Amino acid sequence: MVNMKKVFVSGCYDIVHGGHIEFFTQAKKYGDYLIVSVANDKVLEIHKDRKSSLPVEHKVRLLKAISIIDEVVVGDGLEPGLDFKEHFLRIKPNYLVATEDDKFGEKKKKLCAEVGAQYVVIPKTLSYEKISTTEIINFIKAPKQIPLRVDFAGGWLDVPKFSRNGGYIVNCAISPLVSLSHWEYEIKSGLGGSAAYSVLMGKNAVETELNIGVGWQDPAIISETGLCVWRSGELPVLEMKINPSFLLGKMTLYWTGTTHSTPDNTNRARDYDLIYKAGIIAADAIFYKQFEKLWEAVKLSYRAQLQEGMSALPDFGEIAKKYCGGGWGGYALYIFDNVIERDKFLIQKNTKKIEPYIANNIKNNT
Repeated sequence: MVNMKKVFVSGCYDIVHGGHIEFFTQAKKYGDYLIVSVANDKVLEIHKDRKSSLPVEHKVRLLKAISIIDEVVVGDGLEPGLDFKEHFLRIKPNYLVATEDDKFGEKKKKLCAEVGAQYVVIPKTLSYEKISTTEIINFIKAPKQIPLRVDFAGGWLDVPKFSRNGGYIVNCAISPLVSLSHWEYEIKSGLGGSAAYSVLMGKNAVETELNIGVGWQDPAIISETGLCVWRSGELPVLEMKINPSFLLGKMTLYWTGTTHSTPDNTNRARDYDLIYKAGIIAADAIFYKQFEKLWEAVKLSYRAQLQEGMSALPDFGEIAKKYCGGGWGGYALYIFDNVIERDKFLIQKNTKKIEPYIANNIKNNT
């Protein structure tokens, strides 16, 4: 190893993926001999607040099998960001290479100064989609099947800029369930499909929805299930949850024939006072189990949609109806007095039977 330029990198490498291989490849270009320090299990638990997906011995074996890596050491120091310090001072490498998002950069620069090493920052560059270890773990943990949702009243009050103190959003999870491989519904249809996809992919769906300028109600009810009353606000706060069995045999979807886009409709003029009122009535219907008032709230929500400029929906003998979600296309929710009337409606084209859904393993207020 005389006159060899030694390059040192460190990380948790909890699940080795393509981004790591690219990082090792770019780091190796700075020298002849690449040393990789992998944090031990205790370091991961303390500083990443999670258990290791593999025992460190397995990670060492995997890393040693990568041909561009010349040496693997285990970092067991407890100083944040410098678990590898003892090895680094012993080896005295020529370079310490880190990625551009390394939050311990300043500490690593000072460590380099102790041995005369050069601190090098390289960008994360991939020709394919980037993914982190955390994202991989979240994807593995993500549910395989989840419900979509229908909303009864208070829609738009979950969008932070439209939220109101004392306001409520009332919605319900529905079946059939969806998965990445099985999706029985139309897309862009007002049932929370984009949020459902984020949940299935293991992403923070509330954050994802808020980032595109819409509200949080879809991921909230999809994850919670049941029939829920939420407080209007910047983030979801569950006020009450009940078993929605009283809705069995009463709900149907009607496809309007066109897709809709909630982000495109967010800034339309609408009557938020009427939406607020509908949410209050719907919440009271659930609080006091006076479910006929829920139909009143749905009708009021529909009136607000008509005032916004949406086309009138056809009548089929329902007790209440409204466009799902932000409306302007997509599905409409039709509610009937009983299963016989509901099933008569299903003879019509572009209809779909749905039922309320509550996960068996989740406790709920009844």
